[in-house]
Amino acid sequence: MGALLENKTALVMGVANRWSIATAIARALHAHGARLVLTYEGERVKDEVEKLGAELGGAAVAGCDVGSDTSIEQLKDSLESKGVKLDVLVHSIAFARKEELAGKFYATSRDGFRLALDISAYSLVALCRYLHPLFNAPASVIALTYLGSVRAVQNYNVMGVAKAALESAIRYLAVDLGEFGARVNAISAGPIKTASARAVSGFTSILGEVEKRTPLRRNATADDVANAAVFLASGLSGAVTGHVLYVDAGFHIVGI
Repeated sequence: MGALLENKTALVMGVANRWSIATAIARALHAHGARLVLTYEGERVKDEVEKLGAELGGAAVAGCDVGSDTSIEQLKDSLESKGVKLDVLVHSIAFARKEELAGKFYATSRDGFRLALDISAYSLVALCRYLHPLFNAPASVIALTYLGSVRAVQNYNVMGVAKAALESAIRYLAVDLGEFGARVNAISAGPIKTASARAVSGFTSILGEVEKRTPLRRNATADDVANAAVFLASGLSGAVTGHVLYVDAGFHIVGI
């Protein structure tokens, strides 16, 4: 297959380490010809993201705290000053306090609820507000979600509510940004062993159960998700917007 994203620029947000889904997506986009801009949040992961950027064609690297409008605006100004126009925006960002991802959902604290919704869902709205003037037409916005948005998954708790809000935001953003030629979609990935996923209590047992019950008798991988992201980023999905694409080996169709 040729370079589907040649001469395209992709901003990938949420790269935390070499095993994250965002990293797999960045690698796949680069393999298909995209120029990359990677963001990190916090000095703790800066060196790791800079090393990855060097490996991926000398990708530009910038810090961005998506919980701060000021930080997002600074990212926008930095890109604009360098003449960067965006063809792809990947939002692979979610956060909830670990204590909120175990036990009863009704025990969620008010502050924990606010934080999870802000970082996991509202951040996409804020990013689109500030960055859409930099979008080429057509552009593609891709967010990452999970089945816990539409089903009650044990211990996923407030993150499931945040992902439901994110998926609703996808639809509203697809309507708003369509007039600029931008498409907005989400990938609902199956459970994948990442550092963030391990914060969910009992996550390892979920992997085993899903593998037994999926139609394909396996778990989805980060590479599966990355390939789907290439599809959504490319012209192959030119008439697809406001959609949640399940990449979970078919688990979402299975009943009891």
